[in-house]
Amino acid sequence: MSASGGTKAIVAALGANLAIAVSKFVAFAFSGSSSMLAEGVHSLADSGNQALLLVGGKKAQREATPQHPFGYGRERYIYAFLVSIVLFSVGGMFAIYEGYEKIKHPHELEHWYWPVGVLVFAIIAEGFSFRTAIKESNTLRGALSWKEFVRRAKAPELPVVLLEDLGALVGLILALGGVGLALATGDGVWDGIGTLCIGILLVLIALVLAAETKSLLLGESAGLDEVKKIEAAIVDGSTVTSVIHMRTLHLGPEELLVAAKIAVQHDDTATEVATAINAAESRIREAVPIARVIYLEPDIYSESEAEKGADPEAAPGGPAQAPAGH
Repeated sequence: MSASGGTKAIVAALGANLAIAVSKFVAFAFSGSSSMLAEGVHSLADSGNQALLLVGGKKAQREATPQHPFGYGRERYIYAFLVSIVLFSVGGMFAIYEGYEKIKHPHELEHWYWPVGVLVFAIIAEGFSFRTAIKESNTLRGALSWKEFVRRAKAPELPVVLLEDLGALVGLILALGGVGLALATGDGVWDGIGTLCIGILLVLIALVLAAETKSLLLGESAGLDEVKKIEAAIVDGSTVTSVIHMRTLHLGPEELLVAAKIAVQHDDTATEVATAINAAESRIREAVPIARVIYLEPDIYSESEAEKGADPEAAPGGPAQAPAGH
């Protein structure tokens, strides 16, 4: 669902941004507004960003190979990180430069109706794109706030489109304000100030996107709800008595690795343990379908070891979640 919803939001944003970019460059050619030039570059950069997200989604679907045994799911994270770089450099820094130049060398706007008309059209088009992204995100967001959704989402496409569209709408309002003040006062400095504000806004959004996608690239664990479901699915109460410790890692937005040491009875046979592990893997996949790669290591439960608490050397980085027992 997250993949299809993300693709729909990306395509809507791509179509809107291409149309808006063309109209902004036309308005810049007739009016000389630096806000229009900065906004045109911003929309062109956004179009490229959406193309990057589509390419990342396509590449992530490739089958695993001996060289990449866990597949290519993280391609989506890599391309989302590239989006933040493009937004920072091509969008934000260019707008800051244009704003500075306009403030330093202001000139009066010509054919004011071009930028005003384009900005109104762009606000409507971006509003449609933003509405699509919100609608698709709501199917996945549940009870999470928008801030929590952006921070916790494992699929990067929807948060990226949401932040891009939000930045575009606020940027358009800033551009409209800059153009309006420049027309009202006859001072082109206001157009430059509007452009400068757009650049600062885009840089801030790019930094947020970079921080979130960096976390995904480093590797994030499953959510707490999924961890609880996996732990409950592992234990059968007879052969598998508890989870000693467990680690989870997202190999991609819809692919989860689960590695756990499980407690079994000391008198269980190898056949009984193997059968219990196979059954536990089936229960895990039923409870959390994105758990594709599962490794379960049996161990004998020891009360004396359990009293010592969690072993910080049990896995690299120490325990990610509180152990169920040992």
